[in-house]
Amino acid sequence: MKTLYELKQNLNTIGQQLQKVETELAQKAVDPAATSEDIQTLQKSKEDLKMRFDVIKEQHDTLEAEEKAKIAAKNASNPIDATEPSQRKMQAKAEIIRATMSKQAVSKDIFQALGDDDTTGGNKFLPKTVSNEILVEPFVKNQLRGLSNITQIPNLEIPKMNFTLDDDDFISDKATAKELEVDGDTVSFGRKKFKVFAGVSETVLNGSDANLVSTVEMGLQSGVAAKEKKVAFATTPKAGEEHMSFYKVGITEKSASNMYDAITDAIADLHEDYRENARIVMRYQDYKNIIKELSNGSSTLFAAQPEQVLGKPVVFCDSAVNPIVGDFSYSHFNYDLDVLYDRDKDVKTGIESFVVTAWFDHQIKLKTAFRIAKVVPEVPEA
Repeated sequence: MKTLYELKQNLNTIGQQLQKVETELAQKAVDPAATSEDIQTLQKSKEDLKMRFDVIKEQHDTLEAEEKAKIAAKNASNPIDATEPSQRKMQAKAEIIRATMSKQAVSKDIFQALGDDDTTGGNKFLPKTVSNEILVEPFVKNQLRGLSNITQIPNLEIPKMNFTLDDDDFISDKATAKELEVDGDTVSFGRKKFKVFAGVSETVLNGSDANLVSTVEMGLQSGVAAKEKKVAFATTPKAGEEHMSFYKVGITEKSASNMYDAITDAIADLHEDYRENARIVMRYQDYKNIIKELSNGSSTLFAAQPEQVLGKPVVFCDSAVNPIVGDFSYSHFNYDLDVLYDRDKDVKTGIESFVVTAWFDHQIKLKTAFRIAKVVPEVPEA
């Protein structure tokens, strides 16, 4: 017994062949050089393909109807009426995914179960509670979360400084004052579109609500975290995304002949307003090399905490090709509230995908709050 996916593939293949033969037949019919035998051969081929297409389509439609009936029966036997709020939420999320994968509209009671008004008719946007959990509260590890600010506010515009005084000269850091004078004292967030695909097999789609929701949410959240890291640490960002990257926004670099001096010099170069809350984001490999050089064969430093060695808390991230030192409260990710969802499929693997389209922006509010540490080997004297 063929699966629904296999029947879809066969239907698509035969359909393409039938379309090709019909095109050739139409061309031959008006071609004076074409013989009657040529036309009859194509006519016979068309009839044969049409018969095969109809047979496969009947099988496909029957099996698809059975699958939809199973889902409907399951929904009827397990309605969104659980008394436990977390269970109602789980069922509602599963229904959104199943409805999307089967190209059906989402009912209003599902949105109500998630605590959202169905202002869009239930067929375009994710409920705010779901999009918030996917975009703002992911399970997966993005090392900047917990350091950077994360919001979900449309058309966000915020001041670069957390506070101001009535004195124009209250900013003691001259570099910050110059940056505010040149770039302005507010930052406006844009909308950069990206898509995340969560693979869903037929087994998972027809399985339990818990497995379906956890599979899709984990996939989407992993994609969101990966996108955030990709733009924030990009050394060659896409056009229009340069301002999102620590390495391309114009942050001051501090160079030294070794990584330890480069990082500690970067910390010392920060103004005290930023140095107090500074963190170091760097690769673990670079930290290991620092310990190896400093220990000189001793094992003492290997047991020490990174903060004891470098003087500031350290967050390890393999995407940080050059260590970034600074107050990461001046790094801010913002997501727009409009989040679209759809379905797609990978014809190579046969895996269907639950797709979320979102808009976000990453703004480094003050470049002077950061430094980049770089190693520049000393050039021996001639």
